[in-house]
Amino acid sequence: MLNKRTTEVYALGQHISMSAHKARRVIDQIRGRSYEETLMILELMPYRACYPIFKLVYSAAANASFNMGSNEANLVISKAEVNEGTIVKRLKPRARGRSFAIQKPTCHITIVMKDISLDEYIDTDSIPWSQKPKWKKKHTTMSYYDMYSNGGTWDKK
Repeated sequence: MLNKRTTEVYALGQHISMSAHKARRVIDQIRGRSYEETLMILELMPYRACYPIFKLVYSAAANASFNMGSNEANLVISKAEVNEGTIVKRLKPRARGRSFAIQKPTCHITIVMKDISLDEYIDTDSIPWSQKPKWKKKHTTMSYYDMYSNGGTWDKK
């Protein structure tokens, strides 16, 4: 019997204080590249967004070596995405008692790394019974949700 093995690890950075557009400019350069090549690219690029992305790539590689025992030479960035976070709003005092709104954008960066040396599926028939992984089965039940029985959102005044 073949069972799916997890070959991916991720690192997530939330509320990084820069715009998502500026972080995407760097992320687009490293998507799909190997771990060592990514570190060299991030060290040499002149953008401010490189440092938090460098830390996330380094953290994802540390997660891979700790959780799966994989070598850093076999890691590839399989998915890298940048999402917009909350916008921190501040007021800047101006002349004659007025104030201007200043918006400081944040972003969430996710780096997913994949180990290309590991097989994606594991054959559990060839493994002795004492060494087989023990997966928990999730029991789910279907429940019917009637949105009209509790009044919904349209009954509020």
